[in-house]
Amino acid sequence: MKPKELAERLGVSVKTLQKWDRQGKLPAKRTVTNRRYYTETDYLKAIGKPTANRQNVIYARVSTAAQKDDLQDQVEFLRQYVNAKGIIVDQVITDIGSGMNYKRKKWNRLLDEVMQSEINQIYIAYPDRFIRFGFDWFQQLCAKFGTEIVVVNNEQLSPEAEVVQDLISIIQVFSSRVSELRKYKKKVSDDHDLDHLQN
Repeated sequence: MKPKELAERLGVSVKTLQKWDRQGKLPAKRTVTNRRYYTETDYLKAIGKPTANRQNVIYARVSTAAQKDDLQDQVEFLRQYVNAKGIIVDQVITDIGSGMNYKRKKWNRLLDEVMQSEINQIYIAYPDRFIRFGFDWFQQLCAKFGTEIVVVNNEQLSPEAEVVQDLISIIQVFSSRVSELRKYKKKVSDDHDLDHLQN
């Protein structure tokens, strides 16, 4: 939620939230564009309500099975990061599929868990490991359910070759639609009943 929304719920000013953030009393989360935001968990902490045990998850993804070594590198890098922070990881999810594929089963199952308020934090190496387009939207969605997506930002774990593969996927989707449109136009031109209606 935005600072203004949390401030209203707590009955304080946004300046007070900024002060608490600086003091470490109620640290704000940051989007990739460095905007402050808060989660439902932050709200519960602020009003002194205990939060349920929620899981910390590592999520790693590559586009093809040929990139399994990259997948393991992501997991290892993220494990080292969370271990250094003293964070216990409850679940490691490894996924193989395009970052443009919104039907990835493991990814959708993770989102279901987010919306059931079961996930505390999701650790990813880079935004496109989670989703190729619309990362900010998904980050805000997760935040509404008290889940923070922690981007560790290791660009080396975001292979450039995947961008090419995703662009090819876009071209294939649009070319198949153009093909369907041509078939549709042919059907319309061959339909004599439509000629009768036009006359």
